Amino acid sequence: MKKGVVVSLHIGYWLLYLFLLFIIMLCLQIGAGLQTKPIFYDYRFELFFSFFAIVPGVIGFYGFYYLLFDKFLIRRNIPLLFLSGILTCVFISLFSGAILSIMHYFGIGPGIYGENLYTVVALLTIIAIIAILNGGMGLLTRGFIRWYAELKWKEELMRKNFEMELALIKSQISPHFLFNTLNNIDVLITKNAEKASLYLNKLSDIMRFMLYETKNEKIPLAKELAYIEKYIDLQKIRTANPNFVDFKIIGNTGNVLISPMILLPFIENAFKHADNRKNENVIRIDVAVDKKQLIFECENKYSKSELEQEFGGLGNELIKRRLKLLYPLNHALLISKNADIYSVKLAINIHEN
Repeated sequence: MKKGVVVSLHIGYWLLYLFLLFIIMLCLQIGAGLQTKPIFYDYRFELFFSFFAIVPGVIGFYGFYYLLFDKFLIRRNIPLLFLSGILTCVFISLFSGAILSIMHYFGIGPGIYGENLYTVVALLTIIAIIAILNGGMGLLTRGFIRWYAELKWKEELMRKNFEMELALIKSQISPHFLFNTLNNIDVLITKNAEKASLYLNKLSDIMRFMLYETKNEKIPLAKELAYIEKYIDLQKIRTANPNFVDFKIIGNTGNVLISPMILLPFIENAFKHADNRKNENVIRIDVAVDKKQLIFECENKYSKSELEQEFGGLGNELIKRRLKLLYPLNHALLISKNADIYSVKLAINIHEN
């Protein structure tokens, strides 16, 4: 907790305490028949009462706040805390009684130790109660400040862990297609150097995207889709049939923002498990955008031999976990498969900026 907030808590507590004392003092004066005279008619009474009520309270509050809390309560040593609290209040009571007697010697307020035993015990008990009550408030205040500080520390730790987990998830996105692409480009260089150069530029753009854009919390959806389009183009090197992938974008991406690389794992899975690439529309990818939602659909045909395989380089659980971290209450994911089609539908609530 910030120092200014702690100071404000202390000031607020003592202002409230002084206001309460003022009300009590006012009631005592009215009860004593002084209501027909000025409220603070006898300054000696006010000075005596103020010392009687304030000094034991301050000593009790900060004695418990600084000493007993650190030495006993934080270590959960309740018996010693209880014993030390009683001894502290007895000391405060006797010390305050001695000061009040000195004040009485100089004509300020009634004395304590010159009175009968009942009066002495009653006054010292009241002083001890004042010290205990304020000491308890001191413990509560210190405990609240410590609890709040620990809460903020845990929130910061969770935030750091959250960021580290997201970074780890991003770093775990399989780069196997990069190695395949390099091999394909290597073969293509001898056949069509110009086309190989074009694919190398696309590969360079993809690497740049993975290195720099993924560091941002949000990126324009247009950048994500451009990255996906280049990824699809690189995958097409492996086949002579460019129509085995059907990729459509519906709606205006505009200023829509999205977490980077949130869609690619599903597309990676589709390419990894797609059936015969010689056929048309083996993979279908649709991205639809409106003012409220991004709807992503990805389907791929797969052979029965892969029916029992786990679909996903990252695994479905890891993908779902990332979505829960990034869009905890703003997404819906549906994954299904039938005899030969594996389907993913993801809806994300978005807003235009």
